[in-house]
Amino acid sequence: MKMPKSAVLHDFGPTPLSFRDAVFLGLAKPQKTLPCQFFYDERGSRLFEKICRLPEYYLTRTELGILGTMGPELHSLLGKNARMIEFGCGSSEKIITILKHMNVGSYVPVDISKSALLELTRDVALQFPDLQIHAICADFTKEFEIPLPVRGGQQTIGFYPGSTIGNFTPDEAREFLAKTRALLGRDGLMIVGVDLQKNPEIIERAYNDSAGVTAEFNKNLLRRINQELNGSFELERFIHRSHYDAVKGRVEMHLESREEHEVQVDGASFSFLAGETIHTENSHKYTLEGFKKLAGDAGYSPLRFWTDSERLFSVHLLRSSG
Repeated sequence: MKMPKSAVLHDFGPTPLSFRDAVFLGLAKPQKTLPCQFFYDERGSRLFEKICRLPEYYLTRTELGILGTMGPELHSLLGKNARMIEFGCGSSEKIITILKHMNVGSYVPVDISKSALLELTRDVALQFPDLQIHAICADFTKEFEIPLPVRGGQQTIGFYPGSTIGNFTPDEAREFLAKTRALLGRDGLMIVGVDLQKNPEIIERAYNDSAGVTAEFNKNLLRRINQELNGSFELERFIHRSHYDAVKGRVEMHLESREEHEVQVDGASFSFLAGETIHTENSHKYTLEGFKKLAGDAGYSPLRFWTDSERLFSVHLLRSSG
């Protein structure tokens, strides 16, 4: 896929952990794990789009609703001709929703996946043909530079939607936010989507939908191992398990082995006991005050937050303190 004429690609050649290395490292641990970043192959991405349309999955539609209604107020709070940096390339729908209400001179999406970056850039360029786009292929959880000088007085705004910050542990989330401050500069602003703690039944349903799409999405990791690493996983031998831990304030997703058996992956053997699990994802939920404190500890001053009428989800506007 080619870059649109209005966009420039800066490829820093990131070297992500390979799928093979991640699988071998994760399955060798006492608590077997697989990183959630590997959910999103072509089939996994399609399944996640399907999840976002499910009636039980409130997160995406609720955040989109908040982004749409907060737009006019956000416009009045932000400077003109700002530079916006988006961390990670999810659906273009969210950035397009917010750009409609903002005076943005340049847009800088950052992602480790070049294919995801190109797709997002194409979608945004079609909607905003006059917008200056500098797409950066890099690991946004590590340090990187933006080869786009800031003009005098130009404000930089970070955008991290989708409650993706919940996939980090609170310590990791604090560390990530602290790193973003260097990119945003003095008085830089950060917009973050944060899922809220609520009735556990609502959360449980969102990750255990009646149509079984989330289960299929979770098991797709095993299918991917079979296809790409000559694996011998029999998907029917595993059960999708997802539960909300109210003490830790997070959803945990697992794949549970129904019985004792052995699996081959690229010539190596991995044993499973009956009931043993592969931990595939965490999704932390916050209180409003809890996230404000975390942001404050990372060097941000909370300016404003928006929620839906049921307080299921929140979007926070933060200002860099230094």
